Amino acid sequence: MDAIVVGGGLAGATTALALHRIGADVSVHEAAGPAEGLGAWLTLAANGLDALAPLGLTEEVGAAGFATPRMTMRTAAGRELVAFDSSAPRPDGLQATSTRRADLYAVLHGALARSGVPVHHGRRLRDAEHLPGGRVRAHFGDGTTAEGDLLVGADGLRSRTRTIVDPAAPAARYTGLLNVGGYARNTDLGRPPGVMDFWFGRRCFLGTVASPDGDVWWFANPPSAQEPTRAELAADDPEAWRPRLRELFAGDDLPVEALLAASDRLFAGWPTHDLPRVPTWHRDGVVLVGDAVHAASPASGQGAAMAFEDAVTLARCLRDRATLTEACTAYETLRRRRVQAVVRRGKRTGDTKAPGPVGRWARDRVAMPLFARHLARTARRGATPDDWLTGHHVDWDEPVRA
Repeated sequence: MDAIVVGGGLAGATTALALHRIGADVSVHEAAGPAEGLGAWLTLAANGLDALAPLGLTEEVGAAGFATPRMTMRTAAGRELVAFDSSAPRPDGLQATSTRRADLYAVLHGALARSGVPVHHGRRLRDAEHLPGGRVRAHFGDGTTAEGDLLVGADGLRSRTRTIVDPAAPAARYTGLLNVGGYARNTDLGRPPGVMDFWFGRRCFLGTVASPDGDVWWFANPPSAQEPTRAELAADDPEAWRPRLRELFAGDDLPVEALLAASDRLFAGWPTHDLPRVPTWHRDGVVLVGDAVHAASPASGQGAAMAFEDAVTLARCLRDRATLTEACTAYETLRRRRVQAVVRRGKRTGDTKAPGPVGRWARDRVAMPLFARHLARTARRGATPDDWLTGHHVDWDEPVRA
């Protein structure tokens, strides 16, 4: 089998590696140029690290970041509402890991280079046609084409592949939140390294984690009822967010001023989206993975992990089922309910970040105490509420049956 992977981000790179692992002849086609040094940071859940094990990348990705085993939620006054483990207890001991997106990208693309998988940049998918014999030809904006038995759409939120599979496919949904962040150099907030603190400001949400080298990685989610246009995003000066954030957090007892003063530059202004339900995942040798088919809000903490699970699950199905249609159907069956549950969870979590005064009172005085009691009950049973999520294991060696 030969496969065309459209998109060279986290989902596309991992899918190409998984397909190469089962003996497929793979090529990757990415619209943008090489992404070294670009992007902010993310926290990769333990189940995402687990999914990389069949590719031999779990340790390398873990070493590219640092363990983030605990999380807390705090009020605008800094009062702790609840603290909990970021991952379910796992036999393999894996924990969530915070890493720069560029470092994660470098690990994956280094593995592609070692595997001999070609990556072509500047190739934006324009269309695809079905050829006699079941083959697929991809047409790119630069005039080039590629042919294969399978075309994998890993082209993200605004996936062209998704509309090729189904012209009536839904578009991504704006969540009402923007992202701003940075790295505060040599900053001590009095918090231990590896503990992710989520601060519910009165007008804006803040997340921080101290790295072992003394920096604080942070992000904020300013609410915005209107989604910025691409032109507005392109014209937005990241430095303009410094006074905006000071205004949003004015009156809150949060370390925003220290973070801004110690951050050389900001990653600023991009909107967050999710993709609740895509009716059609595959058609005639074209299949979707990652954000192209089930984008979750960053509030889920599972975007990269779900893409990695997709990659190895699709490869297992292609390895074990007799036809492409059977394989793609098995892949969708194994993944749909799980990823849609993650998208719903991310939406619920995101909605708590910028509620009104009544919503803040209900969250801090009712929802969080109930959550704390739920955590205590599950802990007494030797479990966590996230066992189904962060404790998930994709068994590479288990055959995929009908």
